Amino acid sequence: MKFIDIGANMTDPMFRGIYREKQAHADDLSLILQRAKDAHVEKIIITGTNLEESQEAIDYIKSSEQGHFLYSTVGCHPTRSTEFEKYKNGGPEAYFNELLKLTTSPSVVAIGECGLDYDRLHFCPVETQKKYFEVQFDLAERTQLPMFLHNRNTGDDFYQLVKANRHRFKHGVVHSFTGSLEEMKKLIELDLYIGINGCSLKTQENLDVMKEIPEDKLMIETDAPWCDIRPTHASYAYLSKLSKEEMALYAPPSKKKEKFEMGCMVKSRNEPCTLGLVLEVVANVRNTDPVTLSEKIWKNTCDVFFPTKE
Repeated sequence: MKFIDIGANMTDPMFRGIYREKQAHADDLSLILQRAKDAHVEKIIITGTNLEESQEAIDYIKSSEQGHFLYSTVGCHPTRSTEFEKYKNGGPEAYFNELLKLTTSPSVVAIGECGLDYDRLHFCPVETQKKYFEVQFDLAERTQLPMFLHNRNTGDDFYQLVKANRHRFKHGVVHSFTGSLEEMKKLIELDLYIGINGCSLKTQENLDVMKEIPEDKLMIETDAPWCDIRPTHASYAYLSKLSKEEMALYAPPSKKKEKFEMGCMVKSRNEPCTLGLVLEVVANVRNTDPVTLSEKIWKNTCDVFFPTKE
């Protein structure tokens, strides 16, 4: 099997050993990427959550000379939307133009992460989120790149905004989906893809919804360093069929960050190497052969993000 992680936050300081602005252990990013390769992750799309981190992702890909393995998105997360207005070098228009410039990098495969997030309004008010979500449809339309979308507890607002602008972009994936069956069906009606990770598989209701996603609209991701699969989740029971060899690849030994050991995962810090766990849960819940499903998901992902590369 081979996998593409459509969403990993590889610019997060945790992957450099930094937690809450304090160095807790050595930088082990290179080993994290090697573990992903060992676990059959052939491409990782690094999530750009604002201008600075989008630039950081592009710069890292270029400097590490991993252009056929690492890719990135360019955009502004809804909770960061005030950055458009606070941008010191010219305000919203200049911020937009700087994002647009970044899209010319050969490593950039999507616009995002953008959307709406009403769970964290203390970071950014609703109207500001809506305003700069709409602006990012301009980015997608001008670049003809697919959209990497975020939606959290927004009632009908996200759906209505996407529906009104759906003619402006060819493809889009709603990542880290945790919504209801009704929400999922409405997104499918808009011809969008659905991204599934550990957070999408926590409860039995989550599993029931995921089971109904059409196979040709399904993608998988880790959202690392977040959204790991845990023993308390409904998904965990579906990992029992994995062999010891597969578990060694997808869930290598881990230690708490306070007892960090170079070459081990860090507990509760998710990594792209765990993507095989997501695939295994999705396949088992859907009563589908994992290899066959992985091939279909690979095709879906390449059709959207790598149409000229495969």
